[in-house]
Amino acid sequence: MNRYPPAALAVSLAVLSGLSGCGGQKAAVLPPVVVVAGKVQAKDTPIYLDGLGTVQAFNTVTVHTQVNGVLQKVAFREGQEVKAGDVLAVVDPRPYQAALDQAKAKKAEDDAQLSNAAAIHQRNASLLQKGLVDQQTVDTEKASEDQFAALVQADEAAIEQNTVQLGYCTIASPIAGRTGIRLVDQGNVVQTSDAGGLVVVTQLKPISVVFTLPQQAWPQIQRLLASGARLPVLAMGDAAVPLDRGVLAVVDNEIDSATGTIKLKATFPNTKLALWPGQFVNVRLLVETRKGGLVVPSSVVQRGPQGSYAFVIQPDSTVKAVPIQVAQIDAGLALVDKGLAAGDSVVVDGQYKLQDGSKVAPSAPAAGQPAAARPAAN
Repeated sequence: MNRYPPAALAVSLAVLSGLSGCGGQKAAVLPPVVVVAGKVQAKDTPIYLDGLGTVQAFNTVTVHTQVNGVLQKVAFREGQEVKAGDVLAVVDPRPYQAALDQAKAKKAEDDAQLSNAAAIHQRNASLLQKGLVDQQTVDTEKASEDQFAALVQADEAAIEQNTVQLGYCTIASPIAGRTGIRLVDQGNVVQTSDAGGLVVVTQLKPISVVFTLPQQAWPQIQRLLASGARLPVLAMGDAAVPLDRGVLAVVDNEIDSATGTIKLKATFPNTKLALWPGQFVNVRLLVETRKGGLVVPSSVVQRGPQGSYAFVIQPDSTVKAVPIQVAQIDAGLALVDKGLAAGDSVVVDGQYKLQDGSKVAPSAPAAGQPAAARPAAN
């Protein structure tokens, strides 16, 4: 007795017949994957250490008055560029001029007294030789002369002190820089005890940037500094173009144990005033230039469970996933230490469709692609 219904048997025979027919034909050949290809290039490549920094004024001075009195004149504009020695303000000098004149008059009086005492002493010294006066009288006159000489010296010191005080009435900038917002208006009484001062002068040319790097970078920096190398530093803004170029000036004398970082300071000429005190900038410290380094577009680098790799195009237009070691990725280019050779053809775009052995059809790169991504020659 037949266990299968006639209809089911007919369907089974049809399926078997179809499978038999398929087995007799060749499998369909997949078309090559269209990818963007580029060449591995050898070029001198800078190696940077990146950190975050804060711009600080090279020098900052809060200008105070050194005498008490009425602020007679404000001689600067807010935000003005000033040179060292430029007059910023004037305190009413009349009381100090009067004190100086009084000290000069006192000296003139004591000079006259000294001249008289010296003349008496000289005359009595002559009379002593003739026996007309005694020694005690001569000694007394000599002491009087010395006393007036000391008074004259005190007068000279008083004149010098009053001259200095009078000079303090003219307040000059101690450094070259830019004035800030005026803190006291003309006509106010200013005193040496005032905490705020008159104005803050900030030196902007040159200017400093303080930044931090991980403590792991210290041994390399130490070796470079020990060799006498001047380490270039770039201050970067939001764009790829540096705001300014400077040099490393100093490394702090200790590592911050709380953060595991070391503090460094760089000096920049700041001729275009692109850096401003308090500004946050990205800092790049150049520690090495790799001569003839192998570079590829950063999109060439793929990451898998075993680490970084790149698809290398073989002579038969197939691709091979080759493990690579990347030193750094910067400005759209990857510096490769191991795994590739100059002139190798690599896949720049289209990797998501690939696996080991896939056939590829290289195409031209998109406009604006890095130079290292030029299409490989077929």
